[in-house]
Amino acid sequence: MSEPLLSEPLLPEPLLPEPLLPEPLTGVLSGVLSGDERALARAATLVENGGGAAESLLRALMPHMGRALILGVTGPPGAGKSTLCDAMIQHLRQEGKSVAVIAVDPSSPFSGGAILGDRIRMQRHSGDTGVFIRSMATRGAHGGVARATADLAKLFDAAGRDVVIIETVGVGQSEVEIARLAQVTILVLVPGAGDDVQAMKSGVLEAADVFAINKADQPGAEKLDRELQAQMHLAGRERSIVKTVASEGKGVPELLRAARECRHEVRGVSVDRGARVDHLGIAVRSIAEALKFYEGQLGLRVTLRETVDAEKVHAAMLPVGNSRIELLEASTPDSVIAKFIAKRGEGLHHVAIAVPDLDAAVERLKSAGARLLNEPRIGAGGHVYVFIHPASTGGVLLELIQS
Repeated sequence: MSEPLLSEPLLPEPLLPEPLLPEPLTGVLSGVLSGDERALARAATLVENGGGAAESLLRALMPHMGRALILGVTGPPGAGKSTLCDAMIQHLRQEGKSVAVIAVDPSSPFSGGAILGDRIRMQRHSGDTGVFIRSMATRGAHGGVARATADLAKLFDAAGRDVVIIETVGVGQSEVEIARLAQVTILVLVPGAGDDVQAMKSGVLEAADVFAINKADQPGAEKLDRELQAQMHLAGRERSIVKTVASEGKGVPELLRAARECRHEVRGVSVDRGARVDHLGIAVRSIAEALKFYEGQLGLRVTLRETVDAEKVHAAMLPVGNSRIELLEASTPDSVIAKFIAKRGEGLHHVAIAVPDLDAAVERLKSAGARLLNEPRIGAGGHVYVFIHPASTGGVLLELIQS
């Protein structure tokens, strides 16, 4: 019986140390993890402003991410999105769940800040420490969300909030960015809006996971329900359609149940939506020699070079479209790359796939009997990863990375 292609992962123990934070950020980090609202507000400001401080903070918080249910709420202006979010918050608090809300508002033409309409409509929760509401201005970003929205969601997830609700500005058919950020996207529609369903069928309608027909006590709710069902039938898709009257709290428990069931289906059945090839790892004896081809002949350009002592490897990253090639050179004779080359020669070492929910992917693989080489942990560049043995993948070492 032949030997396995590789009997150990690329990144051996010990684990990489936690990234060092400047003194002020250390206090913010500990405050966020302990539930301090002032620290969370300060962290949110850092994340919105972006830059190195935000990146360092999010990297340090990464081991605490991946637990929250992230709901996206979108729909045309006037559909009652904020009122529905307010009703969902109320119900979640009655369940004992903690909530964070990212309300993405239009930008003020004068200050550039958020016009706080959504936050005003949720102000009855302002004294509740189990609810944290953050308004953001779009600042010209397209897609119904702001540029820092994804990072804010990660922050609130790491802070221990059970549910993170992202409410977008009023959207049309091209503004579907929320579907990339949220685990479950709720599209809020109202009866009597004419040909809205037809107009949106090629955009946000296709990105929705759950439909909420809000203001369902008004005429036309049944007609809208039939139109949605017809569209789903033509597209060959099944989606939950829930009728709500947000101002009275009607239908909200059913809406949250549908969202949770949808999340369970996404986590438990198929490859996570949004998975992509992150990079191909190629073992080489000399990066300098390999670059004579990749840079000199193929015309690619190195964007990152690093030596990771804990992994005993030199690495060079070369972007190729939306993916990358990672050249790997052993830095010591006893490294995994050196052993790989001694046994197999230079060549493809591993394929790395980025997934939106690494924990769910790991659970699914374990239940299916796949052979994992390690539990999820932090690797080079701060990403969380797990390796899958070639015996389970058809002969290639596979790396899954938290997107």
